[in-house]
Amino acid sequence: MSLRVYNTLKGKKEDFVPLEPGKVKMYVCGVTVYDYCHIGHARANIVFDIIYRYLQFAGFDVIYVRNYTDVDDKIIKRANERGISSKALSEEFIQAFDEDMATLGLALPTHQPKATEYIPQILEICQKLIDKGLAYASGGDVYYSVNKFPDYLKLSKRKMDEMQAGARIAPGEQKQDPMDFALWKAAKPDEPSWESPWGPGRPGWHIECSAMSSSLLGETFDIHGGGRDLIFPHHENEIAQSEGASGKPFVNYWLHNGFVNINQEKMSKSLGNFFTIRDILKRYNPEVLRFFILSAHYRSPIDFSDQNLIEAESGLSRFYEALLAGDEAIAGADAASPAEDGTKLEENFRAAMDDDFNSALAIGHLFEAVRTINRLVATKKFSKQGGLVATVADLLQRIRCYAGVLGILQIDPESWLTQQKVAGLADLGINLSEIAAAITARLQARADKDYARGDEIRDELDARGILLLDTPRGTTWKLK
Repeated sequence: MSLRVYNTLKGKKEDFVPLEPGKVKMYVCGVTVYDYCHIGHARANIVFDIIYRYLQFAGFDVIYVRNYTDVDDKIIKRANERGISSKALSEEFIQAFDEDMATLGLALPTHQPKATEYIPQILEICQKLIDKGLAYASGGDVYYSVNKFPDYLKLSKRKMDEMQAGARIAPGEQKQDPMDFALWKAAKPDEPSWESPWGPGRPGWHIECSAMSSSLLGETFDIHGGGRDLIFPHHENEIAQSEGASGKPFVNYWLHNGFVNINQEKMSKSLGNFFTIRDILKRYNPEVLRFFILSAHYRSPIDFSDQNLIEAESGLSRFYEALLAGDEAIAGADAASPAEDGTKLEENFRAAMDDDFNSALAIGHLFEAVRTINRLVATKKFSKQGGLVATVADLLQRIRCYAGVLGILQIDPESWLTQQKVAGLADLGINLSEIAAAITARLQARADKDYARGDEIRDELDARGILLLDTPRGTTWKLK
C-alpha cells in the first residue's frame, strides 16, 4: 500500500508523491514564544513528530523545519509587563519549549529557524509583492491586497463576500480594504524594530513563515503542517503571499491536526481548564501523554481528562507487562524459526500508518501482538517449543521497533512497572517495605512447608489490592 494523506487543500485523501523521489520537505508552524506550552501544543508537536519519524521509517530522506515566532504582539506585551526585552523573553521560552519537547521524546527537526533571523528575506518578499501590485505601503506599514489574489480562501473554503461582511479596519490601520493583512508593521514606542524601505518596523505574523520555509525548502515543497486553528488566517495568508511572490504553487499537501477539548469543553484560560505540559507532567509520565495523544487519529478532536489519561496509563502498563513477561519467558530458552505473526504485524502497522498516519489503528495492531505474546507465553511447555519461543522473540523485537516510530515503549519494562506500582501504593496505604517483608515471610513459610500461612499472607495482600505473582525469576507483585 502506498502512503496516502488527507490534504486539507483538496479536502480528501490523496496518494503522497513527493516533488523529488525519495525525499520529503516538510514545514510545520512552531510556537509563539511568550509563555509555557499547553496541551494543544503537545498534540501538534507530537503528531508531526510521528509523521516525521514514519516518513523516515518508510525510507524517505526528510528535511523537517519547525520555526519559532520570536517577534509578535504577545511577546512584546509580555516583555513590557515584565520590564525585559522581547529578545530576553523569547529566548527564555524557546529554552522552555525545547525542554518540554525533549521531555516528550520528540526528535529534533532538521532546522529550527527564528523569525528574527530572516528579516532580509521578509523584506525581499514584501518588495516583490509591492512590485507585482499585490501589496502596498501605507504609513510605514505594508499590506497585502487580498482582492488581487484570485485564489484567496482556497485552503479554508470560506466565501469572500461573507468574510468581507464582517471585516473591519481597526484603529491605527491604514488599509485599503478591511480584508487586507499586514506584511510589515511600522515601529511603535517600546517595540523591537528593523530598518526597511518603508521605515523602521517589524514583520507581520504570516510573512515570517513564507520567508523561512522558502529559504530552507524552496518556493514549492511537499508538506506544510499545523493545527486546524491555523488554517485561517495564518495558512491562508501564507499561500497568498508565497504564491503571489513566486508565481508557483506553495505547498502540495496541507496537513492539520484536530483540536483538544478539556472534559468536553474548549480549552480556555477564562474557563479555568487551561493546562500546560508542565502541569500535566507533574502527575503523569511523558509517555502517558504521548500515548494518549496517539491513541486517536491526528485529525480527530480529542478530549483531555484525568480519566482518559488514567486509561492511557493503564494501556501502556499492559504493553510493558507483556514485554517483561515475554523477555522473561524467552531468556535462556531454545528458539527455532518464528511463525508468521511478525510479518503480519509489520504489514498491519505499515498499512495503518500509510493510511494518513493512523497511529490509533497502528497501536491497535501492537495490542494484537501483545495478546499473541501473552497467549504463547501461557502455553504449557512453552520453553520447550522452539518455534513459539522464536515467534515471541520476533514479536518483541518488532513491537519495540514500531513503538519506536511512535516514540513509546522507550523505558525498561521492569522500571516502568515498578514506577507505576510505587505510585499506586499511596492510595492503598501500603509501602514497598511491607510488601517486601510479606513476600519474604511467604517464601519462608513455603520453605517450612507451612502452606496455609503462605496462602494467608497472599490473601492478606490480595485484600489490600496487591496481587502476588510467582514467576520463573521469583515472586513479584502488581496492583489489582
